[in-house]
Amino acid sequence: MLLDDFDFSLPPELIAQQPCANRDGSRLLVVDKTLGLLSTGLFPEILSHLCSGDVLVLNDTRVIPARLLGTKATGGQVEVFLSRRVVGDAEIWSCLTRSSKPVRVGTRLQLGHGLVGEVLEGGDGQHRLIRFDCSEDFLQLLEKVGHVPLPPYIRRQDGQADRERYQTVFARNAGAVAAPTAGLHFTEPILEQLRASGVEIVTLTLHVGLGTFMPVRTNNLLEHRMHSEVYQISEQTAATVNRARKNGRRVIALGTTSTRALEAAADEQGVLKTGSGETDIFITPGYRFRIVDGLITNFHLPKSTLLVLVSAFAGRDLMLTAYQRAIDEKFRFFSYGDCMLIHS
Repeated sequence: MLLDDFDFSLPPELIAQQPCANRDGSRLLVVDKTLGLLSTGLFPEILSHLCSGDVLVLNDTRVIPARLLGTKATGGQVEVFLSRRVVGDAEIWSCLTRSSKPVRVGTRLQLGHGLVGEVLEGGDGQHRLIRFDCSEDFLQLLEKVGHVPLPPYIRRQDGQADRERYQTVFARNAGAVAAPTAGLHFTEPILEQLRASGVEIVTLTLHVGLGTFMPVRTNNLLEHRMHSEVYQISEQTAATVNRARKNGRRVIALGTTSTRALEAAADEQGVLKTGSGETDIFITPGYRFRIVDGLITNFHLPKSTLLVLVSAFAGRDLMLTAYQRAIDEKFRFFSYGDCMLIHS
């Protein structure tokens, strides 16, 4: 499998730079992977494609304001991007740093509102291990000093509106540095209508990491290694999913992040296990899905692991056909873009 097989030409003007005026105002491309049929509509029409007995699995991770701007003792400016908290320690985080000169071990960083960072270890390129000291709760302080970590293909500074719109309405557990973007389309009224129609809605948590933006640097997909991400599956979610599978009902994953968590936590018999763990699962064509019957997702970058995942789910040729249909009809792409439902 070659990365070049998952390439397509995307006009830059189709990369969404702003969210829709209304959260549920995006367009929807529906892919029937069994029949190979495509249809288009508006996102609220997703209500007609999910039915009583379906289980919809949401990722309730919450995006933290992971981008910090500050200064070094020399007065030089520095940007710190929180990547992942080191498990078992105080506020020690793996970070990316950017400044005019390399940030050395021992450097103290002034990041505003009394937040101070000290570089404990260096790393490859821009990677650093930083300990943060502050007089109040760290995550609460981030809400004051941090910036929304918009993806690099959004060519603007974050604004106040992004604090709401780059967050799902069901976000609960803080820890992600990127949003599970398929969930950005859902509103509370749409979720309530789904529940009223008999759709069971459950949650899991997978904290989306920087790896979601990292390019694949090898053309041979078998040589690519994913960054690991932390996930947690509750007893209620596992029981609901396992009961649905036993009864022959569909399990619909909201987003590639939910898909990766579900598939990572499933055993060979397709039984979903409870508990927490880490996953670096890379789902490629030929993978046998154990849990997921349907997938709600956004439109992904060319030659990305996410495009490879959806191609594994629906077939490469059908996915590239669907993407070309979206381009021809001027759908909006990537995080703030339009939505796709893949089902059988």
